[in-house]
Amino acid sequence: MVEVKRICCIGAGYVGGPTCSVIAQMCPEVTVTVVDVNEDRIRAWNSENLPIFEPGLQEVVESCRGINLFFSTDIDKAIQDADLIFISVNTPTKTFGIGKGRAADLKYIEACARRIADVSSGHKIVVEKSTVPVRAAESIRRIFNANTKSSLNFQGTAISDLMNPDRVLIGGDETPEGQRAIEALHRIYEHWVPKSKIITTNTWSSELSKLAANAFLAQRISSINSISALCEVTGADVEEVAHAIGTDQRIGSRFLKASVGFGGSCFQKDVLNLVYLCEALNLCEVARYWQQVIEINDYQRKRFSSRIIGCLFNTVTDKKIALLGFAFKKDTGDTRESSSIYISRYLMDEGARLHIYDPKVKKEQIVQDLSYGDDPSRVSRLVTISTDPHDACEDAHAIVICTEWDMFKELDYKRIYDAMLKPAFIFDGRRILDSLHEQLQYIGFQVETIGKRVKQRVSFTPKKDTTTPDHHPASKRTKQ
Repeated sequence: MVEVKRICCIGAGYVGGPTCSVIAQMCPEVTVTVVDVNEDRIRAWNSENLPIFEPGLQEVVESCRGINLFFSTDIDKAIQDADLIFISVNTPTKTFGIGKGRAADLKYIEACARRIADVSSGHKIVVEKSTVPVRAAESIRRIFNANTKSSLNFQGTAISDLMNPDRVLIGGDETPEGQRAIEALHRIYEHWVPKSKIITTNTWSSELSKLAANAFLAQRISSINSISALCEVTGADVEEVAHAIGTDQRIGSRFLKASVGFGGSCFQKDVLNLVYLCEALNLCEVARYWQQVIEINDYQRKRFSSRIIGCLFNTVTDKKIALLGFAFKKDTGDTRESSSIYISRYLMDEGARLHIYDPKVKKEQIVQDLSYGDDPSRVSRLVTISTDPHDACEDAHAIVICTEWDMFKELDYKRIYDAMLKPAFIFDGRRILDSLHEQLQYIGFQVETIGKRVKQRVSFTPKKDTTTPDHHPASKRTKQ
């Protein structure tokens, strides 16, 4: 039986850092070391200002940091000391060469595998924790087999999990060594995950399951977003349609929320990996099917942006637009593939002046995201990062809500309206203001949202009638 006492995680990003912090908290007898070449990131993990925001993460880290959880740049020592090694590095989509725009770039995975093989001795369990395409484990194994010293014994597994998971999926070889590696990882997760929720498969099935799961979730979002476009031209409400669909037990209600499109590090990348895999295996019809999920997502972003431009009298040139929310979803500072990036770029292409506010995304991250592949001088000219949502909206022509932060439901919209240019527009890209539509319209806003044709309230001044004061609108204007 393989007993895991020391864990090394290579990569202190959005996957490695939080996952290994949870493992350290749940397994106090195991020493967990998270390593990274980025000194600033490791310094942040060792400070009070973590580089990543996730609800509850600060408390988890502080409960075990310096006890059995450590963050370091000494990668070689952590590898040498470890019984189990997680590879949790970035696997971006390739930007050039064969598979450009679809295939995953495995250069960081390969670099980790070579480094592990170079500095290790003794038995190691190596775990793919990054999002990887099918057959990535085979590539890692080939590197190990070609570079391993005679004293080494490597075994690769693949895993997908959450802190409170519906299931934990562990894949490994169907050899005695592979089964022992699966059992060792199984025992780690048994500390807080019921055995019935831990699924074991062969390596290839686990890798494909990860891609397929994310592809199915992305497909559901694109499906309801396609229906949202139909709702806007027919007079239906996509929220009502989604509710009706979701009550069908065969379908369920999860991931049926229409919005400006899905984002995050996994959905688009995994669907594109699946498309590339199908193309490489000459499954052209299957590839086209999954490619359409991405195209609908792009269409939704462009459609929303075009709607903003159309409502603002077909031009946003030199107009101030307040963009509220830049993270790809609420309760995170993660901006990877955020729809806010794409919408910002579409509006910048039309000459809009954007004032962006997000409660958890740092200014440097927003500027970096918008400057990637763009002229930095254009970004500095057209983009202002605000530290207060009310300031972002002052003198704006429109407000665009791109992230469903709860705080955006509680803003002082009367104050905001009074400080905006008229007519003042709100574009709710996340359907978080549905309960406020009547109030917002009475204030004076022109309200536009996803998947619903909002009936615009016609402003009027009621006749003075002292005999029926209760029939006046809610503002109850007094006589002059």
